[in-house]
Amino acid sequence: MRNQQIIRVLLYSLPFPVFLISFFIGPSGTVSFHGLYHFFWSWINGTAGGISPEQALISTILLDVRLPRILLAFLVGGSLAVSGSGLQAIFRNPLVSPYILGLSSGAAFGAALALAYAIIPVQLSAFLFGLVAVGLSYLAARKHKNVSIVSLILSGVIVTGIFTALLTMIQFMCDPFKLQSIVHWTMGNLHNAGWNALTSSWIPMVAGVIILWLMRWRLNVLALGDDEARTSGVHPERGKIIVLIAATLASSAAVSVAGIIGLYGLIVPHMVRMMAGTDNRSSVLLNFLFGGTFLLLIDDFSRTIARFEIPIGVFTMLIGAPFFLYLIKKTNIGWEN
Repeated sequence: MRNQQIIRVLLYSLPFPVFLISFFIGPSGTVSFHGLYHFFWSWINGTAGGISPEQALISTILLDVRLPRILLAFLVGGSLAVSGSGLQAIFRNPLVSPYILGLSSGAAFGAALALAYAIIPVQLSAFLFGLVAVGLSYLAARKHKNVSIVSLILSGVIVTGIFTALLTMIQFMCDPFKLQSIVHWTMGNLHNAGWNALTSSWIPMVAGVIILWLMRWRLNVLALGDDEARTSGVHPERGKIIVLIAATLASSAAVSVAGIIGLYGLIVPHMVRMMAGTDNRSSVLLNFLFGGTFLLLIDDFSRTIARFEIPIGVFTMLIGAPFFLYLIKKTNIGWEN
């Protein structure tokens, strides 16, 4: 218990140094620690209006390029982690993630449709089709006003297959130049991160995370089973629907701006659970902080390992999977502690 408390304190404080370090990481070597210090000092003292051309360039790099990308990476990672944690709790299944319900394939189809035919904006199309995929999975599994967990997961697999087939059709029929953009988007990336992408997606991500945080104590009750939830005065069906909608809202908004970040909503909740315990009253916030920080670190790595930017989705498995396997060896992965 003492070790878990120490780990929780470290997880709470981890985002601050990572945020600061990320300001120094990027394709431009213009910003040094000295330049960053003078920029913030002039900003704090209200003398930014009289800065030199070099400091104006630093201001543009920090405020218009790196800051929105840092915030977007943090929000995307935190949203996917919290969504995965909530879904695993209500389904009582450690293999559940936001993507198992068809969200990723639906969002990928929506993005491919927008990229290939420019009917509606890419982010909006991915967001809408992600919601449609999860809605179809839920409606297909609903029978006699009840939703079986097994039926919901199986419906998600079927819906995933349908949208994957539709995505393949678009890739086969579209222009080769547009095909490259579609494939690049499905790899997961933040190279288009900016204030426009952030402003169009942060509200649903934050709203979904807040709802899941408000449901944090109910997640503990729902994880015990429907009978125990009713005994505790919690309506299990209503609670599951709220959690499902909130998780879909947050994760679909994240996918709409960052593409498919493979299995992130599955791995990170397990990492947090094994490091800090299974109590959702604290793990919801810890998932958001650690999920956002971890994805920000991966994004920093993807921008600096080569001369060109490598899609972030490639590293979520290459970096996350070994760490995940290490934690499995050191701790228990079950729900019993």
